[in-house]
Amino acid sequence: MDRKGFRAAGYPWRLYCGAEVIEQGLQESVQRAGAGRAFVICSPSVNRRTDTVKRIAATLGTRFAGVFDGIEKDSTYASVLAAKAAAGEAKADLLIAVGGGSVIVAVRAVAIFLGEAGDPFALMTQYPEGRPAYSPRLMAPKLPIINIPTTPTSSMNRAGTGLKNPDLEHRMEYFDPKTRPQAVFVDDGVLLSAPPDVIRSTATTVFASTVGAMAQVTLNPLADGDRNQAFRLARAAYLRLMDELDNPALRTDLCMAAFLQNRAEDDGVALIRGGPFSGNYAVSTALHVLYPHVGQGESTSVVHAPAIRIAEAIDLPSARGVAESLEVWRDGMTAREAALAVAETLEGIYTRIGVPTRLQQLDIPKDGLLGIAKGTVRNFNANAGVRSDEEQIKASLRLLEAAW
Repeated sequence: MDRKGFRAAGYPWRLYCGAEVIEQGLQESVQRAGAGRAFVICSPSVNRRTDTVKRIAATLGTRFAGVFDGIEKDSTYASVLAAKAAAGEAKADLLIAVGGGSVIVAVRAVAIFLGEAGDPFALMTQYPEGRPAYSPRLMAPKLPIINIPTTPTSSMNRAGTGLKNPDLEHRMEYFDPKTRPQAVFVDDGVLLSAPPDVIRSTATTVFASTVGAMAQVTLNPLADGDRNQAFRLARAAYLRLMDELDNPALRTDLCMAAFLQNRAEDDGVALIRGGPFSGNYAVSTALHVLYPHVGQGESTSVVHAPAIRIAEAIDLPSARGVAESLEVWRDGMTAREAALAVAETLEGIYTRIGVPTRLQQLDIPKDGLLGIAKGTVRNFNANAGVRSDEEQIKASLRLLEAAW
């Protein structure tokens, strides 16, 4: 644990968790924001196959301003523009995101586009040649946001936004702290509405991120507590999830793991998307963006163990931290031995849960690997510094070939 000086930051938020929390707290939350026209944004399946939007409308009464249900997988730019137009036409003064990561991220973009007057392409993260990437400051006020996640997702209390745009070679990326939610509602009924394949995929992403975070050995007390509890919750719930699909407590614990992991990152966990035990965020993102049939969890599970196996430099304290958390550490292990034990254990867990561990299982053509590697070049979360495109592509291709 780091005993040196450290800093921590927070923002105002309220968390509602349990059965029927929409009915118990949503009206109050909207009133607290001073809003009178709350507009729901979701995917087609949420509105047409569940009763969640009807529950929201009944709870809010005259404060319910309507719904847009056209958000597409990976938060497409086109669907965000359509949602922005619908929210503007409804004269929305508060946005409610109901869905998984794609919807929650899309709603942040809607708030940005409604608030900012500039060109969306000028507002997004810029990658100037030979210089570090940077995200323009987005200073305009934003509509308040309430998130109602249908799955455990790290997007539920974050401020970064990435949109899929097939006309570009990379995602449109934005960052605005003012798009963090004022409230998050983790409702039992809403969580149980997610199909098994969806909940398994998102839970895989949460579990994998908490595994990677266990590699960091120097933490301040706040980050250390949140990181450790996030892992404990995620591991216990993930291992039982597919055997107890009707148990809302497991889905809730996975949501809380994602929430705490985000808080740990805010307070000092720097290796969530870096280091050999974290898989490869850039490769996973490029994979599920380029191939719509691949979920984020599956794009994570296929590269997690291979990334560990091909890592050239493995730190013993980090390897021991992850190995101990997964209960595979043995006295006298080298860093390489611990890493290989972790990789084998992860593959066993993923196989038991039912997610793939090799790219071949995703029906990805081998001649498509280069395209995935090229898709990793511009990813602010993975590397915001000066990067060599050739080196980035080469490293990504090496991992993809190992994961094949």
